[in-house]
Amino acid sequence: MRSPLRLYGRSGELASLETLLTRLRRGDGGALVLTAPPGSGRTALLAHAVAAYRDRGAGPALHVAGAPDERWVPYSGLHALLCAADPAPGDPDRVLRDGLPPAAFLALLRRLGCGRPLLVCVDDAHLWDPDSRAALAFAARRLGPGSRVAVLIAAGDEAGFAGLPALRPGPLDDDAAAALLDRLTGAGRADPVVRGALLREAAGNPGLLTALTARLTPAQLAGRVPLPHPLPGGDDVLAAHADRVGHLPAATRTLLLIAAAAHAHEPEGAGADLALVRRAAASAAVPPAACDLALHTPGGTAGALRRAGDRVHFGEPLLRRALLHRAPPDRRRAVHGLLADLLAPGFAALVQRACASPGPDAPLAAELEAAAAPPRPHADRATALTHAAALTPDDTAGQARFAAAAEQYRLAGEPGRARTALARAGAAPGPAHHVRGLLALADGPAPDAHEALLTAAALLAPHDPGRARSALLGAAEAAWAAGEALGYLDALTRIPADAADRDLAHYRDGMCAVLRGRIGAGHLLLRRCLDSGARDPGALLRAGAAGLVLGDLDAACRAGARALAAVSASGADALLPQALEHLAYAELRAGRHARARAHALDGLRAARRTGRPNSAAHLHAVLALAASVESGTRECAAHAGAALAGAAPHGLVQAETLATWALARADLAAGRPAEAAARLDPLVRPGLRRGHFATRMLAVPCYVEASVLAGRAVRGGGAEPVAEAVAEFAVWATRTTDPQVPAQLARCRALLAPVGEAAGRYGEALAHHDRAGGDFEQARTRLLFGSWLRRRRRTREAREPLRDALVGFERCGASAWAARASGELRAAGEAVEAPGPSGTPAPLAALTPQQARIARCVAEGATNREVARRLSVSTRTVDHHLRNVFAALGVRSRTELAGLLQDVPRDVSATSRPGHADVPTMPGADR
Repeated sequence: MRSPLRLYGRSGELASLETLLTRLRRGDGGALVLTAPPGSGRTALLAHAVAAYRDRGAGPALHVAGAPDERWVPYSGLHALLCAADPAPGDPDRVLRDGLPPAAFLALLRRLGCGRPLLVCVDDAHLWDPDSRAALAFAARRLGPGSRVAVLIAAGDEAGFAGLPALRPGPLDDDAAAALLDRLTGAGRADPVVRGALLREAAGNPGLLTALTARLTPAQLAGRVPLPHPLPGGDDVLAAHADRVGHLPAATRTLLLIAAAAHAHEPEGAGADLALVRRAAASAAVPPAACDLALHTPGGTAGALRRAGDRVHFGEPLLRRALLHRAPPDRRRAVHGLLADLLAPGFAALVQRACASPGPDAPLAAELEAAAAPPRPHADRATALTHAAALTPDDTAGQARFAAAAEQYRLAGEPGRARTALARAGAAPGPAHHVRGLLALADGPAPDAHEALLTAAALLAPHDPGRARSALLGAAEAAWAAGEALGYLDALTRIPADAADRDLAHYRDGMCAVLRGRIGAGHLLLRRCLDSGARDPGALLRAGAAGLVLGDLDAACRAGARALAAVSASGADALLPQALEHLAYAELRAGRHARARAHALDGLRAARRTGRPNSAAHLHAVLALAASVESGTRECAAHAGAALAGAAPHGLVQAETLATWALARADLAAGRPAEAAARLDPLVRPGLRRGHFATRMLAVPCYVEASVLAGRAVRGGGAEPVAEAVAEFAVWATRTTDPQVPAQLARCRALLAPVGEAAGRYGEALAHHDRAGGDFEQARTRLLFGSWLRRRRRTREAREPLRDALVGFERCGASAWAARASGELRAAGEAVEAPGPSGTPAPLAALTPQQARIARCVAEGATNREVARRLSVSTRTVDHHLRNVFAALGVRSRTELAGLLQDVPRDVSATSRPGHADVPTMPGADR
């Protein structure tokens, strides 16, 4: 059996091919032209179509390819096609001798199928002779319903098939290119630095990626041997790109080479200065008409240059690289030298001079290094330092410059280029360790980053105290993410006192004091961080963290917003995901869930763009927490799953804690307190799986609520862990100024209080909420208080807090929690509309609260006896209600009931548990 050809990132193209083949199998004809740059997979797509068609046995298929040597032999293309037919019609050699009019070729195609549907595939049709292409295009335009012939053509843009349906496969996206590379190298066998270099060099071109990978040895792929620079391979693909403009006049080709060289000093994707290209062309005696031809004539150049205002871009990025690669070295250096002479002295001229240099040049390297200074953007600084390193005669100095370039690439949000520069830096001590540690902090295990940055700090301290301090701050950040309080303290205490940076000293001393239990002194120092008026992005991020530790959430949000503005102004794209993460988390803590979600989504996009998956894991956790309030279980589970998938292999305990808390909160909203308590139990209690030291206390109120509603706090000694958690939360409440914490503590105590004291505790909690504000937490307290009253059969009193809870949840967009509140309100005897998935009444709305609870339990698979035990009623009562449920909903079986309710949002009225609706939460509460 033949193994099917695996294509990556071509689902749209394959669907179009399948549509054509389906029509052909029905007897209808058609045509489709695949136009794409060399190496994009045109040939693979045609081969796939031929194999798929032949496997179905619908009819014959002819598959031929153009031959460069026969390009100017009249009718050679038609001759090759007829020779591929079995049997060949008549005498194919007569076609070469006498020719074949287009109409006669069309009639011949219709006979070749012998009454069966015929597929004709022509690869590289642009290499056919003009007469054959004209006949093929004539025939393809006349194939329609009932013709039983379909033509698939793969060709360059210049082949002359205008007017036919066309499909243009673009570059592979990142995921598809990575999947192809995994197949080529064996998943997991290629070193990450090598993977990044190959993917970046291939620019989404599958043919080039395949060629580059094939030229590397196993040791080079595994990273044991440094990669050659530039990467070998791909000459055929690049040559094919260059050949697309090879037939143009020499003056036009010169202008295209000038445009390609003019991109060298520009940022990625910025194009070239059209005025500079025109001036250089004039200096090289290129007539203006050549520029007009390159810009405006689609025939021949295939849209080689595209104008956008005063900039020009290559339509195909690989064409630019191909032109530079194919040009003789002396000619290429001469063009760069010409551009350097036309540019004013400065960064751009230095880069062009570097490209024009035939070998090492120490003075030029020194000038480039001097140009790599603020306020120039990080990407430009990286470019200058890379050229400087390549021109440096001394190996040690060159390695140091490559390490400095890696740091600038990292700050520019290009971790792949940073890793490539690090590979060329070799064993440069200190700076290279620093950048490797910071890259690991963004995309690697946090404990590894911690150790790497501590090592870098030790190496840098004697001669570069500034970088050493940065490395220690990075080590502290890694320990924080990993939940290692002692590692965090150790890294902070290693930062030397610096009178010039009092903000950092206050932060260091304040955080150390808080973690060592000297709360008052620590808060005083952290308050100075908030009040300092710092403008540096790093200082502002630390100020935001200080605000969170203090519990001053408004100040934390303000510092986060200022940090985001400072990062955006600095151009340090690598810091953007972190700034958005800090701001989103602060807003989440402040109860601004919609704002938190918006900033977290922006941060997630930035994290993906800049290669920071660890930040993405934290941002997914923030989004999961927001979804646990606003969207309910499904969206929360998706974001929490993404957070846990990224956090687990990299030891990101903080992200794991937040994601688990989010899942538990969604469980609570959906009326699953037992599941919520099970998730949170290992986080808030002592043990190996204990949650993050700085965030686990935030989950205690949810843990207490879930444990009480699930009955865990009243059975088998289960009250002791819950009481211990509340006692620890009470101690923590004295150490924070978070305005919600006193109310949450009072709510926890109300949940655990005897019947005679609970109402007073709830009143105390609501009084705290009135002072603190915040719709969501206040609504949660009102919901619990109303539920408590209803279970005490004080339904009239219960309606007011439940009504207020519903309004509060609706005001802050907490739809899942609003559903739970509406269920409780219906159970208290007040009519509340329960909208279904499309705004129609939900099926459960037709039932009484008790019937709805029984229906939900049965739909989940519980037997009548299990339902009776769960709801503390008799089996006969369940039987009676279930008959009425079947009648009210028009179903005849438990299976139909489960199908009817599978998409209905779950609320408290339908999901009772021991200790939940209508079951006492404390022994003897209803006796």
